[in-house]
This record gives sequence, structure tokens and C-alpha cells, in this order.
Amino acid sequence: MQRVLLAAMALTLSGTALAGPPTAEREAAAYVAHIATIDRAGPRLISVIAVNPDWRAQARALDREATRGPLHGKAILIKDNIETKDRMATTAGSMALAANFANRDAPLVARLRRGGALILGKTNLSEWANIRSSRSMSGWSAIGGIVRNPYALDRTACGSSSGSGAAIAAGLAWGAVGTETDGSIVCPASINGIVGLKPTVGLVSRTHVVPISHSQDTPGPMTRSVRDAALMLTAMAGSDAADTATAQADTRKADYAAALTGSVAGVRIGVLRGQVGDNPAVKAVFEAALAKLAGAGAVLVDIARVDVPPGLGKAEGLVLYTELKVDLDAYLATTPTTVKTRTLAELIAFNRDHAAKEMPFFGQETFIKAQATKGLSDPDYLAALKLSRDGARGVLDRLMADNKVALLVAPTQGPAWMIDPVQGDQAEGPSASSLPAMSGYPHLTVPMGQVMGLPVGLSFMGPAWSEGALLNAGDAYERVRGPFPKPTFARTVSATLDPPRR
Repeated sequence: MQRVLLAAMALTLSGTALAGPPTAEREAAAYVAHIATIDRAGPRLISVIAVNPDWRAQARALDREATRGPLHGKAILIKDNIETKDRMATTAGSMALAANFANRDAPLVARLRRGGALILGKTNLSEWANIRSSRSMSGWSAIGGIVRNPYALDRTACGSSSGSGAAIAAGLAWGAVGTETDGSIVCPASINGIVGLKPTVGLVSRTHVVPISHSQDTPGPMTRSVRDAALMLTAMAGSDAADTATAQADTRKADYAAALTGSVAGVRIGVLRGQVGDNPAVKAVFEAALAKLAGAGAVLVDIARVDVPPGLGKAEGLVLYTELKVDLDAYLATTPTTVKTRTLAELIAFNRDHAAKEMPFFGQETFIKAQATKGLSDPDYLAALKLSRDGARGVLDRLMADNKVALLVAPTQGPAWMIDPVQGDQAEGPSASSLPAMSGYPHLTVPMGQVMGLPVGLSFMGPAWSEGALLNAGDAYERVRGPFPKPTFARTVSATLDPPRR
């Protein structure tokens, strides 16, 4: 049914005759037409940086093949910090990488292709995955501009996987790949009303992905349903000899979609009450979600307090800054000779030389901090790594063991804040992302409700390699929640509050 509707939509939008049975080409044509009318014109979401110039030829080739699996012919967008061998640059949103035509697939992209996926294009993002400045405006890049939230166009799409979140919410592809270091999948998924999964670090390869931190980086799927995320993860997961963190992936991965039961009956889930925040509307949406989980048979265990070791956030910062310098220098050294910035130091100089276009709203103080770090043998870095990784794991492990729960649940993030080039990001309320990010544990967000028409996500968190349990819980919740409202491309939330004209 979905393919028929997409074909009909493309006929309406493009005026091109698409009569006939559903095919990968017709489905992709519908998405390309939708990108032209929704992303490049109309509401102008600016969520897609580039459409694959060879999408039609690749779709036709897939249509000539026998079906490879459940992803066959599915159109997938790739965040533009992940390399593909298509005729599209991998820019991380920066002019410094505008000529980064790598002509190689990241292993995760190669796995998606082997599963039959069609790489439709690249998505916009917070430049350099939001690590350049602590005063950044999420969703902005010098290459792409600012990504807009399809639920209210003056609101943030969050980041750094901003384009992936907005594009999937707007129906511009079947699925997308995002990346996360801390919050960069789950925040845009939550704020754009879609499903996002940050896997266990080491389940999905990071090779040929523009890096921030080898301790915390991971790609993950962003989709409109939990089942679709499970299908994508099944294809993406696996070991990669070039990424030592993935050594266990082949033995840990599973057919995540086949394992979905749609039931949480008897599953003990810890409720992180201290992570709800003060917004009464978020509280109400969360309580409604908990009632649905309880009605589905889950055993909810209230956890009023989360004791976090002092200095955890500061330690994470030093880890990210130190690893950014080392990992980004290593990546830049592998780029084509057409890329002239070969180190972080050269990148800082490039940004200064092109400040009018690269830094019109915020600077690069985080890059400068990273450049001043002392390397992976620095005792301060090693101490910070132990505190952030072991400290976060200890917190989550104790919460689950002491309360005898299999999973933890909390609101992912408050509703989307205004896009503000003057003040930068003004996020509201607590975020559920940091402990799973620092620990390397998996984190799933599923749409749970709306606040004034803006989506809010429900987070499921668990121990390492618990993706199957998280996806099953999310799938069970999705079934009892029912359909989630689609975006309306409203100009602003406040427009609904204007008094009627006399």
C-alpha cells in the first residue's frame, strides 16, 4: 500500500506518468519529487544536501534483480558525514570538505546496499556534527543552511542528525542513517516525531565516517516505525576489521525485526522520574505513555533519584576534545588530495579565512580547545575516559540491578525550541542522552506525544547489546500508542494562538 501511495504522490507532484506496478524506480521518483516540492521549495526544510545523481539507474538495476531482502528497493538517505561511493561529496556540512568525493562506501553503507537499499541522497546536519562550538545553532551548516522542523518551521530540528530527522518526518525517504556522539540521533528523532536508535558502540562500523570520538561515536537508523529501524539495524550491524570496537558485532547482532514480539507483558521497566523535568505538558504526555505501557503488561518501577559521579560532564568534554583532534586528523589524512585541509589546525585556519561564510552565527571555540589537547597518552585524558565511561556504566548498571529492571524509560528531550541565530540552542528540560552516550550503551526513542503540536519522544535504555529488548519494548509501545500525528509544516506554533480577526 505504501508504495502505491508514494507512486500516486509522485504522479501528483511531478506530473510524470508513473502508471504500473510498484517498483524501486517509482518509489524513488516519488521521494525525489517530494524533495523538490517540500525540501527545496514550499516549506523549504533544507533537510537534504544532495540527491544521488544516479538514483534512477541504481533503482532500475535493483528492479532487474531478484529481491535481496526486506530493504530491497527502499530509498535511504545518508547523513553527510558518512562516505558513499556515489557522485556526492561527504562534507560534514563544511566548505572545507566540499571537494571530498571519497569514491568509497563506508562499510555500513556497503551493508545497506547488499541488503538491497537504494542510497537516495545525503542529509544536512549540524556542521561537524555539532562539535565546533558550544554556542552552535543545531541544524545549521555552511554547505546546507538551516534545517527546519516540519511540525513548526521556526523551530529547531535538533542535531546533529537534523536533516535525517526532518526528512523522515516529512516523508522524503523510507529511512535515514544518523550518527550520534551524545544525543545526535535521539534528539532530532524525538523533536521531529520519528524513531531513532543509537546502538551499542561497536555494533555498527564507524569506518569512513567523519569522526568526533572513537569512544562514543556510532551510526544508527532513523525511521517512521520501530520495525523499520529493526530492519535497518539488521542490515547495518556487523564486524569490521578496520574498526576494532566492532570485534563482537558479528556474534552479537541478530535479526531484530524477526525477533519483535509486540509484547512487554511481565517486563520490568525502571521509570526515571528525575529525568522528566518541570514542563507540566511533558509530564502529562509521559504519564499517558506510562499508562499505556502498564496497560500492555509492563511492570513499572519508579526510580526517583539518579546519583551521578561529580565531574562526569566535564570528563566527557575532555574525552571528546582529545579524541576529536586525534581522530579527525587521522580521517583527514585519508581524504582525496582535492581536500586541502589535512589537520584540525588547518581546519581552524580555514574557518578563520572563510569566517563570513563558515562562522556567521557562532565560532569554533570547541575546535580550539580540541587543538590544545595533549593526545591519547595524556594522564588527564585517561582519567577522564575512565570517569566518563566507567562512571556512566556504573550508574546505569546499578539502576538496573538495584531495581531489578531490564530497561529504563524517560522522556528523551523537551519539545523543539526556536531557531535562534543570536543565542544559539536553547534546549528545554533534561536530556536522556548523556548516560547511554558516555557508557556506549544503546538508546531508542519512539514518538510518545505532542506539546502544542511539537513532538516529544519516549526513551528506552538498556545495557550493552540490548538492542533487541529495546526495539521490542518500543514496538510494543508503538502498537498501544496508535498512529502518531503527521507534520503540518505550520509556520509557527504561536500562529495557532493569534486572536481571530474582526
